[in-house]
Amino acid sequence: MKPFKTYAYIYSLNKGKIDSTELDEVEILEELPNNQYKAKYRGVLCTAIFNGFNCSYYVDDVYGIIKE
Repeated sequence: MKPFKTYAYIYSLNKGKIDSTELDEVEILEELPNNQYKAKYRGVLCTAIFNGFNCSYYVDDVYGIIKE
């Protein structure tokens, strides 16, 4: 998978609410097991998931920070 930029729902912008509409640009870096992805948001590596029903990424920049 080649890294790409897209808009995603960001946990900290939406305060954890699923029905919020706050989107911001992220870079999806690689696919991980179990429908998870490694994403970069504002210079921080985070986990993300892809929702196939609405074709959207959800980035967890609060609890899903990846430490290298």
